[in-house]
Amino acid sequence: MESLDAAFLGAGRTALALIGRDEVRDRWDEPSALARMSVGMLACHLGRQLERTREILPLTGTGEPIDDAAEHYRRAAWVTATSLDDESMDRTTDERQAAAGYPAMIARCAAALAAAEALLVTGEAAAVVTIPWQGWSLRRADFLLTRLVEIVVHSDDLARSVDLPMPAFEPAAFAPVLHLLADLAAARHGQSTLVSALTRAERRPDTITAF
Repeated sequence: MESLDAAFLGAGRTALALIGRDEVRDRWDEPSALARMSVGMLACHLGRQLERTREILPLTGTGEPIDDAAEHYRRAAWVTATSLDDESMDRTTDERQAAAGYPAMIARCAAALAAAEALLVTGEAAAVVTIPWQGWSLRRADFLLTRLVEIVVHSDDLARSVDLPMPAFEPAAFAPVLHLLADLAAARHGQSTLVSALTRAERRPDTITAF
């Protein structure tokens, strides 16, 4: 396995432990920290990163992959969407999976992580994979980095939604996510603004986001 293969599997286990918490089950139908999403919808959205990975890893990419994970986010329609009503922000899958209930989510996500691990361990995962819903290909490491971003960010969202601390991720998983988010935020807001946000409380901007 490559380094991000192992990092993804570790992060996947952390995410699975979070969505398996009693607090998530008990507050399933309550509003989450994200607009228009219940705790159950958010938990399913987080868990679906494991399902997506299981689905995509065997799909050998067609054509040249795009440059990197940052380019993936620069191209993604949801990043530039200005309204939750935008088609790219559709939450019907989250709704449908949440309606199926908590036990179904746990079973589905645990099976997906086990299958993804088998693909990575046996070498059956493609080196370049196709992202059908986006229309482009990524090197496997770049694809796994996008899933790590989703896992880390939505783990924080879910933990906040049920009054838990964000779970700690291993440096091998967290460091590349932090690096990518910082690069995206600097490109979006400028280097000086990002540096001020990280170091200068007296002139910290109100909002600095990667997306």
